[in-house]
Amino acid sequence: MPDDWITQAYLFNQGTDCMCYRLLGSRRTGASEEDGYAFSVWAPRARSVSVVGEFNGWTAGQDRLSALGSTGIWTGTVAAARSWNRYRYQLVGPDGSSFEKTDPMAVHCETRPANASILYDFPSYEWHDGVFLEDRAKKRAGPLLIYEVHLGSWRRNDDGTVLDYRTLAHRLGEYVSGMGFTHVELMPVMEHPLDDSWGYQVTGFFSATSRFGTPDDFRYFVDHLHSLGIGVILDWVPGHFPRDAHGLARFDGSCTYEYEDPRLGEHKEWGTLVFDFGRAEVRSFLLSSAVFWMDVFHADGLRVDAVSSMLYRNYGRTEFSPNQYGGVENLEAVSFLQEFNRVMAERFPGVLRIAEESTAWPKVTHPTECGGLGFTHKWNMGWMHDSLDYHARDYAHRRWHHDQLTFSMVYAFSEKFILPLSHDEVVHGKHSLIGRMPGDNWQKAAALRAMYVAMYAHPGAKLLFMGAEFGQFIEWRFYESLEWFLLAYPIHSGIQRFVRDLNLVYRHEPSLHEVDDSWEGFSWLSVNDAEHSVVAFLRKGRDPSDVTVAALNLLTGPFDSYRIGVPTGGTYRVVLDSDASLYGGSDYLGNRRPSQSYEAEPVPAGGQPFSIDCTLPPLSGILIRRAEGAPTVPDARN
Repeated sequence: MPDDWITQAYLFNQGTDCMCYRLLGSRRTGASEEDGYAFSVWAPRARSVSVVGEFNGWTAGQDRLSALGSTGIWTGTVAAARSWNRYRYQLVGPDGSSFEKTDPMAVHCETRPANASILYDFPSYEWHDGVFLEDRAKKRAGPLLIYEVHLGSWRRNDDGTVLDYRTLAHRLGEYVSGMGFTHVELMPVMEHPLDDSWGYQVTGFFSATSRFGTPDDFRYFVDHLHSLGIGVILDWVPGHFPRDAHGLARFDGSCTYEYEDPRLGEHKEWGTLVFDFGRAEVRSFLLSSAVFWMDVFHADGLRVDAVSSMLYRNYGRTEFSPNQYGGVENLEAVSFLQEFNRVMAERFPGVLRIAEESTAWPKVTHPTECGGLGFTHKWNMGWMHDSLDYHARDYAHRRWHHDQLTFSMVYAFSEKFILPLSHDEVVHGKHSLIGRMPGDNWQKAAALRAMYVAMYAHPGAKLLFMGAEFGQFIEWRFYESLEWFLLAYPIHSGIQRFVRDLNLVYRHEPSLHEVDDSWEGFSWLSVNDAEHSVVAFLRKGRDPSDVTVAALNLLTGPFDSYRIGVPTGGTYRVVLDSDASLYGGSDYLGNRRPSQSYEAEPVPAGGQPFSIDCTLPPLSGILIRRAEGAPTVPDARN
């Protein structure tokens, strides 16, 4: 136990201990391997607790732990325990039944299907990311381009086995860096027993999954990505946990971590149990899990899964228990999320705290002192659903659904949004992104590139799920590698090159990301042309002269003359054209206007005093800037 264990145990029982991994779990008692291990576990209603493992032949009752007063914590030492030994806790519940559980605080576990905890002392790791950590608050304020990854299926070895953390560090890091993304977001790497859950049914809230190596291997992974300037965001699942017998479910023979009332304590559609957010020790456990990944693994943010399921007591339920005021809000969960965001902001001011929240809950990204939840960002699920629904429609029908292109701007500045095209949108029969697009393969690819321009020019940070950057045709399969062989085909290599260049332009152009939170950064230029399925708008940076025009033609026919308003006179030049031949397009604009430049005329249009007479290629998105200082993508492509 730590020297100040009495104080920390008190804080743990009060629900304010955010580093209980220093109090609970297993750790070597001295500098020598011969000193054995100390064990501590919270099991408030257990009659007795002992440690069983390789060091005592899994003999129940041989190495008993002692209760620490009324704290609910059991502790003791085992002199024979050694690093890498497997172990569990053997508990006797309040009804006299005996059962075994893995350590809730374990930092390393056996690889599925085995599930014992493993004694692991972190070796002395020499981090090299000090400068990166100092600068990450600045990085958070800049352009945010997230590449969402499932480590088990991004790439695999030739024999189908998964890559390890260290190999992934180099291959994934170099790929993401070369593509121009600023961050990776990892689907849960916390230990989980079932591959089919994709990691979202966690049994080890402090354990990096052993599928890909040891905890220190994962440290290396994060450190190497930081050396390349890439941030690492982790999916975190505090809303629920699986019923697996070896895990948290009825941990001490009673509802220890979960609500006792099944109307609150179960998500029947997921087959999972819900954390009791009103129980002090559960709050300490979850707060400590969040802090652990920042403290021990230097993660740069957490994307909190299924926040809506935490906020509403009636989420996915026909029978539910209302709160004390008769409402459906889970007030304990709201309080917990606010405390989580306060703690994280105070201890790790540069990290991202992203809510996957799919309802109209107000002030998700507003400060807690103003009644908000305190997240730094929220996934814009409304934009995602409207956008995907629109772009999947037949071209002849799009005119009747033009509002799906424009409606997101009604609420675009109500929160600090991330626009996600995530893993959930390319599974369960929804088709891949390119597979959703109508028409033949050329039209599908062109429509996908145009959709990406609409996404990148729209206010909000960006997230793409792996495979979307080269137009994988099949749905994502968690049990096999992405179809990298598709890059041998021009249609797919063109999409990949386009996403890389789009990332480059987005990062280079302040007007596309600097003012994402107000109308000061956005103006419609053409919003009501449903007949032609054209939209155009202006993005503005902090510098009034820093503007980018985005024009989208979402039909299969071109427009040789389409007038678009601009704020000032001068020469305007196309900086990105999704229909360019190097991306697999028809190069309609390049063939008709090789200079790809326009002279602004004093003809008002779109609420602007000047305008340019544009050529809009078929199924395309183009980005245009004033020629002074306007970069061209080919200049930076090499």
